[in-house]
Amino acid sequence: MDLQIKGKTAIMAGGSAGMGRATAERLAEAGVNLYITARREERLRKAADEISEKYGTPVTPVVADSSTVEGREALFAACPDPDILAITIKPPAPNGDFLKVTPEMWRESIETTLIGPIEIMRHYIPTMTAKGWGRIVNIATFSAKNPMIWRLMSGPARSALINYTASVSREIAKHGVNINNLLPGMFQTEGANEIMKDYAAAFGLEPVPEVVRPHFLANNHIPAGFVGDADDLAPLAAFLCSSLSRFIVGQNIVIDGGQHASLF
Repeated sequence: MDLQIKGKTAIMAGGSAGMGRATAERLAEAGVNLYITARREERLRKAADEISEKYGTPVTPVVADSSTVEGREALFAACPDPDILAITIKPPAPNGDFLKVTPEMWRESIETTLIGPIEIMRHYIPTMTAKGWGRIVNIATFSAKNPMIWRLMSGPARSALINYTASVSREIAKHGVNINNLLPGMFQTEGANEIMKDYAAAFGLEPVPEVVRPHFLANNHIPAGFVGDADDLAPLAAFLCSSLSRFIVGQNIVIDGGQHASLF
């Protein structure tokens, strides 16, 4: 399928691994001029080189932590005029006892998962509306609409994010700029693997895959029968970044193998 975005400029914030990397590859495959950001410089530059070589399209790495003012300024300086903006972050660590969640933990969650994405969108939306075309996609989490006690550091802030984008998207759609969100469920990615010890601690488990994985699957029933990987999400993310998604405005699309039992 031709996504009709060849030659456009795209940012994938959080594009060095996992869902961000997979989405960056689909955008590169579509022929965009791609910028990818991440905090870990070595992994970021390796990803940029691999994607560029594989798809024959320019990929510019930008070392930046989008939860900080300095990181966002580095991105804005590197890519002042994108047509497409996709954003994801490393998932916050699971929490154990909710009574032990401190104000400092809340502030970190909000800075990373809410303020960071909002400030990037707020910066680029005027540029997109002036051009009369733009696509913004947030890769968030299905815990934004499916409350889970052990995802307090992720769900509430993302609920605020999708509320924000639902409101803003309807204000700017008349300018040809669409915002939509993807809400992934249980995926096996680098970021998920990195918080395995935190998951184990939250549930009092031995922090080894042989123990954590069966517990995870048993307590998070997925009708599809498997945990998703990044390539189960990336094609839809790229579609929402395309010209073909022009009539999709302010939506929150769950990708979870059927786990979230809801009509909407």
